Amino acid sequence: MKYVVMIFRSLDRTWTEADQQAVVLLTRLKRELAESGELVSSEGLLPPEEGRIVQIRAGEQVVTDGPFGEAKEQLAGYFLVDADDDRAQAIAAQVSAVVGDRVELRGTLISSGMPDEPR
Repeated sequence: MKYVVMIFRSLDRTWTEADQQAVVLLTRLKRELAESGELVSSEGLLPPEEGRIVQIRAGEQVVTDGPFGEAKEQLAGYFLVDADDDRAQAIAAQVSAVVGDRVELRGTLISSGMPDEPR
């Protein structure tokens, strides 16, 4: 089964030396998961102010530049892993221990058995 390990980061935090060390540790974990065949993909994300929302409204494309919303936390990066449930949870715990912020673990629809095309 494929799982997404989503890393959230508080927006009011400043970048610290501990954060730099976390990047080193997450890069090491990324390499280990790739070597074991469990890693599908992984990326850190640019901050919200670098993003944009793209929507279709009344048949027209509407683009809104960031930052977005009043959320105190934003998605900062992810790991997409192919592992059983217990192993995926262990990976999420490992990521959380490194980043010290909230990590969310969610299975993907297709790998859970949901059809990838409407019938």
